[in-house]
Amino acid sequence: MASQSQAIQQLLQAERQATKKVSWAHKQKKQRLKQPKAAAQAEIEQHCLQKEKQFKAKEAAALGSHRPRMTILQTYFQQSREEVLDQLLAFV
Repeated sequence: MASQSQAIQQLLQAERQATKKVSWAHKQKKQRLKQPKAAAQAEIEQHCLQKEKQFKAKEAAALGSHRPRMTILQTYFQQSREEVLDQLLAFV
């Protein structure tokens, strides 16, 4: 009887150890699955930042080429504003 009890205790202990090992294996698998996802996410963020930087550079270049023309138009507007307003008021 004592040997049966001892055998049952050994089986229960082996079962607990097996459960711990299976649980540890599941955790390891989850971590291995998360690693590529995190690396891909970092790569995506890096790519987005690079594209945003390229866009900002192109935008600055495009606006920079229009800036002298914009200042000329604004100057012309300021010079002609009073004259145009007077003509509109005279017309009305």
